[in-house]
Amino acid sequence: MKLNYRIVIFAFAIVFGLFFSLPSILQTQDGKKITLGLDLQGGLHMLLGVKTEEAVKSRIKSIAASVKYYSEKEEILIDSLSFDESSISFLLLDKDDLKKIKSFLHEIKGAVVVATGESISLTLTPEEIARTEEQAISQAIETIRNRLDQFGLTEPIVARQGEEKILVQLAGIKTAEDEQRARELISRSAKLELMAVDEDRNARVNSMSNSDAVSYGDVILEDVTNPHMKYLVREIPILDGGMLTDANVGFDQNNRPLITFKLNAEGAQIFGDFTAKSVGKRLAVVLDGKVYSAPVINERIGGGSGQISGNYTVMEAKDLSIALRSGSLLAPIYLMEKRSVGPSLGADSIKASMIALIGGFALVIGFMVVYYRMAGIISNIALIVNILIILSVMSLFGATLTLPGMAGIVLTVGMAVDANVIINERIRELLHQGYSIQKAIEEGYANAMRAILDANITTLIAAVVLYAYGTGAIKGFAVTISIGILASMLTAILGTHGIYEMLQNRIQKSKNNLFWFGIKG
Repeated sequence: MKLNYRIVIFAFAIVFGLFFSLPSILQTQDGKKITLGLDLQGGLHMLLGVKTEEAVKSRIKSIAASVKYYSEKEEILIDSLSFDESSISFLLLDKDDLKKIKSFLHEIKGAVVVATGESISLTLTPEEIARTEEQAISQAIETIRNRLDQFGLTEPIVARQGEEKILVQLAGIKTAEDEQRARELISRSAKLELMAVDEDRNARVNSMSNSDAVSYGDVILEDVTNPHMKYLVREIPILDGGMLTDANVGFDQNNRPLITFKLNAEGAQIFGDFTAKSVGKRLAVVLDGKVYSAPVINERIGGGSGQISGNYTVMEAKDLSIALRSGSLLAPIYLMEKRSVGPSLGADSIKASMIALIGGFALVIGFMVVYYRMAGIISNIALIVNILIILSVMSLFGATLTLPGMAGIVLTVGMAVDANVIINERIRELLHQGYSIQKAIEEGYANAMRAILDANITTLIAAVVLYAYGTGAIKGFAVTISIGILASMLTAILGTHGIYEMLQNRIQKSKNNLFWFGIKG
């Protein structure tokens, strides 16, 4: 026996495979492990819809807030600033400011500005409306994914389905409490707005109708803890959550949880300017249409930071800060379909998959030993190491194993031994032709390489395409197949070749081709 670089690399592959796959195989407490997917451990499956028309309305409202801030900053006199679902309108009191205000409005992407005398209106082009609606769906997918990642769920599946639907699959959701918490975190708009209280009319808010409030450019909002307490606030917010950069859980002097937030530079400037000229008045902190607090402004507030207090638990405060930190939804979402996959169904899937894996594995091993004898045993060693490497790589990356992923492993068992079948057949052919053991092994590997590379590369290309364009379970299948192909190149070509080189002298001395390769002569 003699060592060679191939057998050394193969030995490292064996150690790597054993070390990183054992935590998943034995389900130990320590070490990185493979996460089971929704179909294997149970969880929650939801199909969500997006109210894209609300995103357009929100965009119009945000533009109105920008117009209000710009006009005040530049001391441009405007009146009757109002907006509806598709347009903004206001009166310009000084015509000398027309050029300046039109220049500002034309910088707004997708805006159509019409000036008729002192009346100015702004609408969005159909293309901009379509882009806003499309952005609302894309942003909802990204926001939901960010929230679930911070929630602590491993490998949640969040993908677009159709034109305006979002598929969400959460593995490991087993209790009704976890399900409710996840649903609330996903569906929460987390739309933060800082709005000025209309101090002149707020005393009459309880006797005022919504139409009365609208006529004053106001809106009536309820207190989050007391629905009977109402606030009359300016409909156009001072700023919104789009300028928020961070949100975390804090505690007040009575050790009650609250949420602290920070604004970006633009938001901090707007916040500071407003508080400087509104000393003695109240600022309502509004979240998802509810007033959480309305403190009196005692002085200019610089630094762009604030807090949201309310009657909630630490867990609720944590989830709310996650929702704020990950970004508000541009458009509300609603539940279209929901179903739970029970752990028992997952256990049945695992059992059936394991029977298929072990059954296929046993048949392949048995065939290789019977037909190729010792060469078959060497191929089986490579096959076992190949599976260990697949499990190790998936464990290292915290990959999610789904039912199609297990099917990929079962398929890999056949594909991994395919290379050795080609190599063994090439060696047997050369031995029949009278080649020496050393020459037959070297030529056998050389002749087999073209066919092996051709088959593996084409399959790998197909797997890459499946991963790029597939979703969820299809990606899991592509991942396991890809890892299996790359691992088989290491084990079936490099590893077995190293074993043959190490045993070459013994094979030559024995002169027993039936024992080593399953052929006579």
